[in-house]
Amino acid sequence: MPTGAGKTIIAIKAIIETDSSTLIVVPTLNLMEQWFESIKRICKDKNLVGMFGGGYEDIKMITITTYDSAYLKSSFLGNKFKFIIFDEAHHLASEKYSSIGEHFISPYRLGLTATIEREDGRHIMLFDLIGNIIYEKDFYELAERNYLANFKLEKRTINMLPNEVIQYKNKIDEYKKLLRDARIFYPIRLEKLIILSSNNNDLRKALLLRNEALEISLNSKAKILELEKILRENNLGRKIVIFTIHTKLAYTISNRFLIPVITHRTKNEERNEILDGFKKGKYRIITTTKVLDEGTDIPDANTGIILSGTGSKREFVQRLGRLLRPKNNKDDVAELIEIISSDTSEISTSNRRNTGIRKSIK
Repeated sequence: MPTGAGKTIIAIKAIIETDSSTLIVVPTLNLMEQWFESIKRICKDKNLVGMFGGGYEDIKMITITTYDSAYLKSSFLGNKFKFIIFDEAHHLASEKYSSIGEHFISPYRLGLTATIEREDGRHIMLFDLIGNIIYEKDFYELAERNYLANFKLEKRTINMLPNEVIQYKNKIDEYKKLLRDARIFYPIRLEKLIILSSNNNDLRKALLLRNEALEISLNSKAKILELEKILRENNLGRKIVIFTIHTKLAYTISNRFLIPVITHRTKNEERNEILDGFKKGKYRIITTTKVLDEGTDIPDANTGIILSGTGSKREFVQRLGRLLRPKNNKDDVAELIEIISSDTSEISTSNRRNTGIRKSIK
Protein backbone atom coordinates (compact mmCIF):
# COMPACT_ATOMS: atom_id res chain seq x y z
CA MET A 1 0.00 0.00 0.00
CA PRO A 2 1.24 3.54 -0.71
CA THR A 3 2.76 5.85 1.86
CA GLY A 4 0.02 7.37 4.00
CA ALA A 5 -2.53 4.63 3.26
CA GLY A 6 -2.53 3.18 6.78
CA LYS A 7 0.02 0.34 6.88
CA THR A 8 0.77 1.11 10.55
CA ILE A 9 -2.92 0.77 11.45
CA ILE A 10 -3.12 -2.58 9.63
CA ALA A 11 -0.08 -3.79 11.58
CA ILE A 12 -1.61 -2.76 14.91
CA LYS A 13 -4.84 -4.58 14.00
CA ALA A 14 -2.78 -7.69 13.18
CA ILE A 15 -1.03 -7.47 16.57
CA ILE A 16 -4.44 -7.36 18.28
CA GLU A 17 -5.68 -10.33 16.22
CA THR A 18 -2.64 -12.54 16.93
CA ASP A 19 -2.45 -11.44 20.59
CA SER A 20 1.18 -12.57 20.63
CA SER A 21 4.65 -11.31 21.48
CA THR A 22 5.57 -9.10 18.51
CA LEU A 23 8.80 -7.78 17.01
CA ILE A 24 8.51 -4.91 14.50
CA VAL A 25 11.58 -4.49 12.27
CA VAL A 26 12.11 -1.10 10.59
CA PRO A 27 14.92 0.42 8.44
CA THR A 28 15.90 3.46 10.55
CA LEU A 29 16.10 4.69 14.12
CA ASN A 30 13.78 7.55 13.19
CA LEU A 31 11.13 5.06 12.06
CA MET A 32 11.70 2.97 15.19
CA GLU A 33 10.79 5.99 17.32
CA GLN A 34 7.74 6.78 15.12
CA TRP A 35 6.39 3.24 15.53
CA PHE A 36 7.06 3.35 19.27
CA GLU A 37 5.07 6.56 19.69
CA SER A 38 2.21 5.31 17.45
CA ILE A 39 1.76 2.07 19.39
CA LYS A 40 2.14 3.74 22.79
CA ARG A 41 -0.73 6.09 21.92
CA ILE A 42 -3.00 3.07 21.41
CA CYS A 43 -1.86 0.79 24.25
CA LYS A 44 -3.58 1.31 27.58
CA ASP A 45 -0.57 -0.26 29.30
CA LYS A 46 2.44 1.78 28.11
CA ASN A 47 4.79 -0.79 29.66
CA LEU A 48 3.89 -3.30 26.92
CA VAL A 49 6.01 -1.41 24.36
CA GLY A 50 9.81 -1.29 24.11
CA MET A 51 12.67 -0.50 21.71
CA PHE A 52 15.82 -2.48 20.94
CA GLY A 53 18.64 -0.68 19.12
CA GLY A 54 20.11 2.81 18.96
CA GLY A 55 21.10 2.65 22.64
CA TYR A 56 17.82 1.00 23.76
CA GLU A 57 17.68 -2.59 25.04
CA ASP A 58 14.12 -2.72 26.34
CA ILE A 59 12.46 -5.97 25.24
CA LYS A 60 8.71 -5.93 25.87
CA MET A 61 5.59 -7.73 24.63
CA ILE A 62 5.71 -5.43 21.58
CA THR A 63 9.28 -4.47 20.66
CA ILE A 64 10.47 -2.26 17.80
CA THR A 65 13.95 -2.73 16.39
CA THR A 66 15.95 -1.93 13.25
CA TYR A 67 17.07 -4.30 10.50
CA ASP A 68 20.67 -3.75 11.62
CA SER A 69 19.91 -4.69 15.23
CA ALA A 70 17.80 -7.70 14.22
CA TYR A 71 20.65 -8.87 11.97
CA LEU A 72 23.40 -8.37 14.55
CA LYS A 73 21.37 -9.80 17.46
CA SER A 74 19.46 -12.57 15.65
CA SER A 75 20.90 -15.28 17.91
CA PHE A 76 19.59 -13.37 20.96
CA LEU A 77 16.25 -12.18 19.58
CA GLY A 78 15.41 -15.03 17.21
CA ASN A 79 13.39 -17.19 19.62
CA LYS A 80 11.63 -14.48 21.64
CA PHE A 81 8.72 -13.45 19.40
CA LYS A 82 5.78 -15.34 17.96
CA PHE A 83 4.84 -12.57 15.49
CA ILE A 84 7.33 -10.59 13.40
CA ILE A 85 6.42 -7.56 11.27
CA PHE A 86 8.80 -6.29 8.58
CA ASP A 87 8.15 -2.62 7.76
CA GLU A 88 9.47 -1.51 4.35
CA ALA A 89 9.76 -5.25 3.74
CA HIS A 90 11.75 -4.93 0.52
CA HIS A 91 14.81 -4.38 2.73
CA LEU A 92 14.51 -7.95 4.03
CA ALA A 93 15.38 -9.36 0.61
CA SER A 94 18.89 -7.86 0.64
CA GLU A 95 21.81 -10.24 0.78
CA LYS A 96 22.59 -9.12 4.34
CA TYR A 97 19.14 -8.89 5.92
CA SER A 98 17.58 -12.02 4.37
CA SER A 99 19.24 -14.03 7.14
CA ILE A 100 16.83 -12.38 9.63
CA GLY A 101 13.93 -14.15 7.96
CA GLU A 102 15.84 -17.44 8.06
CA HIS A 103 17.10 -17.26 11.67
CA PHE A 104 13.95 -16.05 13.45
CA ILE A 105 11.50 -18.81 14.41
CA SER A 106 8.40 -16.55 14.43
CA PRO A 107 5.52 -18.54 12.85
CA TYR A 108 3.38 -15.43 12.24
CA ARG A 109 4.86 -12.98 9.71
CA LEU A 110 3.67 -9.79 8.05
CA GLY A 111 5.49 -7.64 5.48
CA LEU A 112 4.51 -4.04 4.75
CA THR A 113 5.77 -2.00 1.79
CA ALA A 114 4.65 0.55 -0.75
CA THR A 115 6.84 -1.00 -3.46
CA ILE A 116 7.83 -4.65 -3.22
CA GLU A 117 9.93 -4.72 -6.40
CA ARG A 118 13.71 -4.36 -6.11
CA GLU A 119 16.07 -3.33 -8.91
CA ASP A 120 18.18 -6.46 -8.29
CA GLY A 121 15.18 -8.81 -8.55
CA ARG A 122 15.76 -10.24 -5.06
CA HIS A 123 12.20 -9.36 -3.96
CA ILE A 124 11.15 -12.88 -5.02
CA MET A 125 12.93 -14.11 -1.87
CA LEU A 126 10.26 -12.40 0.25
CA PHE A 127 7.72 -15.06 -0.67
CA ASP A 128 9.88 -17.68 1.06
CA LEU A 129 10.83 -15.45 4.01
CA ILE A 130 7.40 -13.95 4.75
CA GLY A 131 4.74 -15.45 2.47
CA ASN A 132 2.75 -14.49 -0.59
CA ILE A 133 1.13 -11.11 -1.24
CA ILE A 134 -2.27 -11.25 0.44
CA TYR A 135 -3.49 -7.69 -0.10
CA GLU A 136 -2.52 -4.70 -2.21
CA LYS A 137 -3.92 -1.34 -3.25
CA ASP A 138 -2.19 1.23 -5.47
CA PHE A 139 -2.37 5.01 -5.14
CA TYR A 140 -4.61 5.33 -8.21
CA GLU A 141 -7.47 3.43 -6.57
CA LEU A 142 -6.98 5.10 -3.19
CA ALA A 143 -6.82 8.58 -4.74
CA GLU A 144 -9.97 7.92 -6.78
CA ARG A 145 -11.76 7.00 -3.54
CA ASN A 146 -10.33 10.10 -1.77
CA TYR A 147 -8.28 8.10 0.75
CA LEU A 148 -5.22 9.80 -0.72
CA ALA A 149 -4.80 13.13 -2.48
CA ASN A 150 -5.26 13.40 -6.24
CA PHE A 151 -2.04 14.18 -8.04
CA LYS A 152 -0.42 15.26 -11.28
CA LEU A 153 3.10 14.78 -12.66
CA GLU A 154 5.10 17.25 -14.74
CA LYS A 155 8.50 17.00 -16.46
CA ARG A 156 10.52 20.09 -17.23
CA THR A 157 13.44 19.44 -19.56
CA ILE A 158 16.08 22.18 -19.42
CA ASN A 159 19.24 22.93 -21.37
CA MET A 160 22.44 22.86 -19.37
CA LEU A 161 24.70 25.90 -19.42
CA PRO A 162 27.05 26.00 -22.45
CA ASN A 163 30.20 25.15 -20.46
CA GLU A 164 28.33 22.25 -18.78
CA VAL A 165 27.27 20.90 -22.18
CA ILE A 166 30.90 20.92 -23.36
CA GLN A 167 32.17 19.22 -20.20
CA TYR A 168 29.43 16.59 -20.33
CA LYS A 169 29.99 15.82 -24.02
CA ASN A 170 33.77 15.51 -23.61
CA LYS A 171 33.46 13.08 -20.73
CA ILE A 172 30.78 10.97 -22.44
CA ASP A 173 32.78 10.82 -25.69
CA GLU A 174 35.90 9.68 -23.84
CA TYR A 175 33.82 7.19 -21.84
CA LYS A 176 32.34 5.67 -25.01
CA LYS A 177 35.80 5.49 -26.65
CA LEU A 178 37.19 3.52 -23.71
CA LEU A 179 34.25 1.11 -23.96
CA ARG A 180 34.84 0.68 -27.72
CA ASP A 181 38.55 0.06 -27.16
CA ALA A 182 37.60 -2.67 -24.69
CA ARG A 183 35.12 -4.06 -27.26
CA ILE A 184 32.15 -3.36 -25.02
CA PHE A 185 28.89 -2.22 -26.60
CA TYR A 186 27.27 0.98 -25.27
CA PRO A 187 25.13 1.23 -23.22
CA ILE A 188 26.31 -1.16 -20.51
CA ARG A 189 24.62 -1.82 -17.16
CA LEU A 190 26.38 -0.03 -14.31
CA GLU A 191 26.61 -3.22 -12.23
CA LYS A 192 28.44 -5.03 -15.04
CA LEU A 193 30.81 -2.09 -15.62
CA ILE A 194 31.69 -2.01 -11.91
CA ILE A 195 32.55 -5.72 -11.97
CA LEU A 196 34.62 -5.45 -15.15
CA SER A 197 36.47 -2.36 -13.88
CA SER A 198 37.78 -4.19 -10.81
CA ASN A 199 40.74 -5.57 -12.76
CA ASN A 200 40.94 -3.21 -15.74
CA ASN A 201 42.45 0.28 -15.38
CA ASP A 202 40.89 1.62 -18.58
CA LEU A 203 37.42 0.50 -17.53
CA ARG A 204 38.01 1.97 -14.09
CA LYS A 205 38.75 5.28 -15.81
CA ALA A 206 35.60 4.82 -17.92
CA LEU A 207 33.55 4.32 -14.76
CA LEU A 208 34.93 7.54 -13.26
CA LEU A 209 34.18 9.46 -16.48
CA ARG A 210 30.62 8.12 -16.50
CA ASN A 211 30.10 9.23 -12.90
CA GLU A 212 31.61 12.67 -13.55
CA ALA A 213 29.36 13.21 -16.59
CA LEU A 214 26.32 12.12 -14.59
CA GLU A 215 27.20 14.51 -11.79
CA ILE A 216 27.37 17.40 -14.27
CA SER A 217 23.87 16.65 -15.60
CA LEU A 218 22.32 16.01 -12.19
CA ASN A 219 23.82 19.12 -10.59
CA SER A 220 23.53 21.54 -13.51
CA LYS A 221 23.33 25.19 -12.47
CA ALA A 222 20.55 25.55 -15.04
CA LYS A 223 18.44 23.37 -12.73
CA ILE A 224 18.88 25.90 -9.94
CA LEU A 225 17.68 28.64 -12.28
CA GLU A 226 14.61 26.56 -13.23
CA LEU A 227 13.96 25.85 -9.57
CA GLU A 228 14.07 29.57 -8.83
CA LYS A 229 11.53 30.12 -11.62
CA ILE A 230 9.18 27.48 -10.12
CA LEU A 231 9.47 28.98 -6.64
CA ARG A 232 8.67 32.43 -8.04
CA GLU A 233 5.66 31.00 -9.91
CA ASN A 234 4.37 29.37 -6.75
CA ASN A 235 2.26 32.07 -5.14
CA LEU A 236 -0.53 29.91 -3.71
CA GLY A 237 1.20 29.14 -0.43
CA ARG A 238 1.82 25.52 -1.36
CA LYS A 239 4.15 23.51 0.87
CA ILE A 240 7.13 22.28 -1.13
CA VAL A 241 9.71 19.52 -0.69
CA ILE A 242 12.77 19.64 -2.98
CA PHE A 243 14.45 16.25 -3.56
CA THR A 244 18.00 15.56 -4.70
CA ILE A 245 20.37 12.60 -4.41
CA HIS A 246 23.45 14.77 -3.83
CA THR A 247 24.09 16.21 -0.37
CA LYS A 248 26.23 19.02 -1.80
CA LEU A 249 23.36 20.16 -4.05
CA ALA A 250 20.90 20.05 -1.14
CA TYR A 251 23.12 22.45 0.84
CA THR A 252 23.64 24.66 -2.24
CA ILE A 253 19.84 25.01 -2.56
CA SER A 254 19.48 25.63 1.18
CA ASN A 255 22.10 28.40 1.14
CA ARG A 256 20.83 30.05 -2.04
CA PHE A 257 17.14 30.16 -1.08
CA LEU A 258 17.58 30.28 2.73
CA ILE A 259 15.45 27.20 3.39
CA PRO A 260 15.94 24.34 5.90
CA VAL A 261 17.75 21.22 4.72
CA ILE A 262 17.57 17.62 5.95
CA THR A 263 20.36 15.17 5.02
CA HIS A 264 22.11 12.23 6.66
CA ARG A 265 24.18 14.81 8.56
CA THR A 266 21.11 16.35 10.21
CA LYS A 267 20.76 15.41 13.88
CA ASN A 268 17.44 13.92 14.99
CA GLU A 269 16.58 16.92 17.16
CA GLU A 270 17.13 19.33 14.27
CA ARG A 271 15.23 17.10 11.83
CA ASN A 272 12.24 16.92 14.17
CA GLU A 273 12.32 20.72 14.64
CA ILE A 274 12.33 21.28 10.86
CA LEU A 275 9.48 18.81 10.23
CA ASP A 276 7.46 20.29 13.10
CA GLY A 277 8.08 23.79 11.71
CA PHE A 278 6.98 22.59 8.27
CA LYS A 279 3.81 21.12 9.75
CA LYS A 280 2.96 24.33 11.64
CA GLY A 281 3.71 26.60 8.68
CA LYS A 282 6.88 28.14 10.09
CA TYR A 283 8.66 26.78 7.01
CA ARG A 284 6.90 26.49 3.64
CA ILE A 285 9.78 24.90 1.72
CA ILE A 286 12.37 22.30 2.73
CA THR A 287 15.07 20.51 0.74
CA THR A 288 16.31 16.99 1.34
CA THR A 289 18.26 14.03 0.00
CA LYS A 290 17.30 10.36 0.02
CA VAL A 291 16.88 10.34 3.82
CA LEU A 292 13.21 11.40 3.55
CA ASP A 293 12.38 9.06 0.66
CA GLU A 294 11.24 6.34 3.03
CA GLY A 295 9.33 6.14 6.25
CA THR A 296 9.41 9.70 7.56
CA ASP A 297 6.05 11.43 7.73
CA ILE A 298 6.18 14.79 5.91
CA PRO A 299 3.02 16.59 7.03
CA ASP A 300 0.89 18.53 4.55
CA ALA A 301 3.39 18.67 1.66
CA ASN A 302 1.55 19.12 -1.65
CA THR A 303 4.33 19.95 -4.12
CA GLY A 304 7.49 17.94 -4.74
CA ILE A 305 10.35 19.00 -7.00
CA ILE A 306 12.87 16.36 -8.08
CA LEU A 307 16.18 17.90 -9.10
CA SER A 308 17.95 14.54 -9.26
CA GLY A 309 17.17 10.89 -8.64
CA THR A 310 18.02 7.36 -9.67
CA GLY A 311 16.16 5.16 -12.15
CA SER A 312 14.46 3.30 -9.30
CA LYS A 313 10.69 3.18 -9.59
CA ARG A 314 10.55 2.51 -5.84
CA GLU A 315 12.40 5.76 -5.09
CA PHE A 316 10.01 7.66 -7.38
CA VAL A 317 6.90 6.12 -5.80
CA GLN A 318 8.24 6.87 -2.31
CA ARG A 319 8.80 10.50 -3.24
CA LEU A 320 5.34 10.76 -4.75
CA GLY A 321 3.96 9.15 -1.60
CA ARG A 322 5.39 12.00 0.51
CA LEU A 323 2.76 14.26 -1.10
CA LEU A 324 -0.36 12.11 -1.05
CA ARG A 325 -1.60 12.52 2.51
CA PRO A 326 -5.39 13.09 2.37
CA LYS A 327 -6.30 16.76 1.92
CA ASN A 328 -9.30 18.55 3.40
CA ASN A 329 -10.07 20.11 0.02
CA LYS A 330 -10.63 17.62 -2.83
CA ASP A 331 -9.49 20.29 -5.30
CA ASP A 332 -6.09 20.46 -3.56
CA VAL A 333 -4.17 18.35 -6.08
CA ALA A 334 -0.63 17.25 -5.22
CA GLU A 335 2.00 17.85 -7.89
CA LEU A 336 5.39 16.29 -8.51
CA ILE A 337 7.73 18.16 -10.86
CA GLU A 338 10.88 16.62 -12.35
CA ILE A 339 13.64 18.89 -13.65
CA ILE A 340 15.76 16.97 -16.19
CA SER A 341 18.84 17.95 -18.20
CA SER A 342 18.17 17.50 -21.94
CA ASP A 343 20.39 15.40 -24.22
CA THR A 344 21.82 13.41 -21.29
CA SER A 345 21.39 9.94 -19.81
CA GLU A 346 19.06 11.58 -17.27
CA ILE A 347 16.26 11.34 -19.87
CA SER A 348 16.35 7.53 -19.90
CA THR A 349 16.81 7.44 -16.11
CA SER A 350 13.62 9.47 -15.69
CA ASN A 351 11.74 7.24 -18.14
CA ARG A 352 12.79 4.12 -16.21
CA ARG A 353 11.54 5.39 -12.87
CA ASN A 354 8.27 6.62 -14.46
CA THR A 355 7.45 3.25 -16.05
CA GLY A 356 3.79 2.45 -15.45
CA ILE A 357 3.09 5.76 -13.69
CA ARG A 358 0.16 7.68 -15.15
CA LYS A 359 0.69 11.40 -15.51
CA SER A 360 -2.31 12.43 -13.47
CA ILE A 361 -5.39 11.24 -11.67
CA LYS A 362 -8.58 13.22 -11.11
